[in-house]
Amino acid sequence: MVCLQLTRELTGSVLDIGGGGEGIIGRLYGKNVTAIDIRQEELDEAPEGPTKLCMDACHLEFPEESFDNATAFFSLMYFSKEDQKRAIFEAARVLRPGGTLQIWDAKIEVANPFLIDLQIDLCNEHFCTSYGFYNENSKQNANDIAECCQQAGFRLVRKEEREEWFFLHCTKG
Repeated sequence: MVCLQLTRELTGSVLDIGGGGEGIIGRLYGKNVTAIDIRQEELDEAPEGPTKLCMDACHLEFPEESFDNATAFFSLMYFSKEDQKRAIFEAARVLRPGGTLQIWDAKIEVANPFLIDLQIDLCNEHFCTSYGFYNENSKQNANDIAECCQQAGFRLVRKEEREEWFFLHCTKG
């Protein structure tokens, strides 16, 4: 079981990529969040508070420089490598100069199947959840995602790695 403690660090608007399901970022930042997910049923499960839009992260329907921050909480693992890159480039496009991108995700060597169990401490709320999928060709790690972020014009501010997961904090420009 992976234990994560999240606190409010961001100010301003937040685009949450893959923000359906438990809606962790939406729970943390409430009405400041625009949660997008490609699956409407995931958005329907997410708690009320943030704006919820069914949208493809690879083709964001927002003008350039629309958000102060973007997040991806254990969602990039569901994207192909090409789509990860597209989504990160799209996040860079819709972030204002100096904007922040924060990514929490799993280290994946083999996904046949892959499962990560999380215990999340979210201020005064506690959640247990699991994320998983099956795809024999899926692999991801912090260095690959960080390199993609740098290619999109982000500067890596902080990289935190644990045995099963990683966190990246990047700024635009």
